[in-house]
Amino acid sequence: MESEKRTIHFVSLGCAKNRVDTEVMLGVAGLEGFEHVADPANAEVIVVNTCGFIGPAKEESVDTILEMGALKDEGRCEQLVVAGCLSQRYPDQLASEMPEVDHFLGSSDMLKLGTVLRGEGQRMMVGHPALYTMSAEDPRVLTQTGHHAYVKIAEGCNRSCSFCAIPSFRGKQRSRSVQDVVREVEALVSAGVVEVSLISQDTIAYGRDLEGKPDLAELTEAIAEVEGLAWVRLHYLYPEKLTQRLSELMRDHPKVLPYVDMPLQHASTPMLKRMRRGHGGDRLRRVVDRMRAAVPDLVFRTSFIVGHPGETDEDFTDLLDFVRWAEFDHVGVFLYSPEEDTRSGEMTDDFVDPKVAKRRHRELMRAQRPISRDKLKARIATEVEVVVDGVSDESDFLLEGRWWGQALGVDGKVYLANGDAQPGEIRKALVTESADYDLVADLLGPDGEWNAPPGSQKPRRRKVRLRTVS
Repeated sequence: MESEKRTIHFVSLGCAKNRVDTEVMLGVAGLEGFEHVADPANAEVIVVNTCGFIGPAKEESVDTILEMGALKDEGRCEQLVVAGCLSQRYPDQLASEMPEVDHFLGSSDMLKLGTVLRGEGQRMMVGHPALYTMSAEDPRVLTQTGHHAYVKIAEGCNRSCSFCAIPSFRGKQRSRSVQDVVREVEALVSAGVVEVSLISQDTIAYGRDLEGKPDLAELTEAIAEVEGLAWVRLHYLYPEKLTQRLSELMRDHPKVLPYVDMPLQHASTPMLKRMRRGHGGDRLRRVVDRMRAAVPDLVFRTSFIVGHPGETDEDFTDLLDFVRWAEFDHVGVFLYSPEEDTRSGEMTDDFVDPKVAKRRHRELMRAQRPISRDKLKARIATEVEVVVDGVSDESDFLLEGRWWGQALGVDGKVYLANGDAQPGEIRKALVTESADYDLVADLLGPDGEWNAPPGSQKPRRRKVRLRTVS
């Protein structure tokens, strides 16, 4: 029987926080009787959840809006809705330049989509960003895997980094209560989730705006006690020393992974001052040392910006030396994007040539590549716990997953060459090969046995170069 539901298609751009917002809007659409379709040409309503963080992301958002707008003439689309950070940041400009858009929602207007879908919405519905904080009662439909979920523990940000405009269109920090976050995690686990990644704009500052000031350690421990949950992972921590309790949880708790995503942005003291990061390069070295001493098995992910106004060759050399010294497990590098309404955007006298910035980007990634390669090579012949994500994109004959030191979508994969498992299973695997960012492994049996193909030899452990912290 042909479905009587109206059809809707979503395009989610930008960060993991934006993905959660899109998943909430998917839940709203479901409550309004809409069916999601994968092909936008078959959708009666199209929603583009935009990113407005930096120039390339804004360009991608505009291009996507125009592409989806063309389907109002070519496809079944009757309504085009633009939501998220770009419309929050430039509502009037977008409204005047994009007549094909029927409704505009901001970065905190996800629940207003219901009004739009009922035919009761105005064209401009961008509200104040501080008027919304996600809650466990918000409807939500997961969009990546059924066993992993991002959990947004706060909205907004109180920092004043010179290059970032996010507080201007996401508002000040608004933390959710411990109880509310735990209720959401309980609901996610009951739906099959085994791994949650805690995210916000400034995760380490969680709770500082709440009565009683619960901290990230208290929240993490409460989440880890949810029955049926296997892994808790922490993302987007501002560079601060972890509290003793949080360090102990990452070191000792079987569910709290010794994994941290802490964007450091730079390592040169003059650059960190220009970026208004509140610390210098020496302090960052102490932070890294203390975290690794407190959590010996720590997997450390970070990211940096190159090409920021005023970045000299000496500053970049400091950054290169820092990356080689710290030997991070995972590194992301971003090109600086000048943004209006930021202090860095006004530093026009110290402009860095884009060609120089791109060269520095390549050089920094070249410096990190052998570090990652050596760290993964050291895992050959060891057993790792792997969450199975499903059939590999590389081949229908391979499964793929991630060991606990790899976050979804950003840290590489483990290709599972032998063994059978279902998505969401967490299994022991024997690492047999490594590449620059990925591993190859065989799933082990229930009793830890290695059922290798005929003729295979068990891999030998590689020699490891030991690192001594200062």
